[in-house]
Amino acid sequence: MVPIPDRKTALRIALVATAAASLAACAHRPKPSYPTTPPAAAAPAPRAETAPPPAPVSQQAIPGSEQDFVINVGDRVYFDFDKFQIRPDAQPILDAQAAWLVKYPAVSVRIEGNCDERGTREYNLALGARRANAVHDYLVAHGVSSGRITTISYGKERPIDPGSGEEADQHNRNAHTAITGGAASR
Repeated sequence: MVPIPDRKTALRIALVATAAASLAACAHRPKPSYPTTPPAAAAPAPRAETAPPPAPVSQQAIPGSEQDFVINVGDRVYFDFDKFQIRPDAQPILDAQAAWLVKYPAVSVRIEGNCDERGTREYNLALGARRANAVHDYLVAHGVSSGRITTISYGKERPIDPGSGEEADQHNRNAHTAITGGAASR
C-alpha cells in the first residue's frame, strides 16, 4: 500500500516539479552561426554624413549657483579660541562673499555660528551667535543688504570635525555662510 502524502509534502513536490519544468524551458539553445569572412567585395557604400560629437560637459559651476559660491568664493571662515573677532585670514574670504552677494542680489544667506566642544552649551550658543553676527556685520559693511542675511548659532551642536583635540577644535570654531534662496540652479 502506498502512503498518501500530507499537504506540505505534496506542495513541496509540486514546487520542485514547477522549478524543474522552468529550468527545462530555459535550456540552452545553440546560437546561430554567422559567416566570419566578409562577403564578396562590392561597390563601397556612399559615406554618410556623421554629426559632430557632442561638446564635452562643462565641469565648472554655474555662475550664481550655490556650487559657484562654495567653490569660487568660500563659504566658511574660522575664529580663534573664545573669540568672535574676524581674523585677518578671513577678510579676503568675506570680501569675496560680499562681492559675490552684491553681484547676485536675489541670493539670501544664513550665517551659522559654530564653536568647539569646550565650554557649556549655553556659553557656546552665545559665542556662536556673536561669531555669526560678526560675519553679518562685515558683509553689511561691505554692501550686502541686511535683509538678505539671517543668523543662527549652533554652538557646539554641529561640529564639522568629529575628532577631538586642537586640530578638530580649530575646524569647529567657524561661521558658515549657507545659501538659503535665490541661487541659480541647473
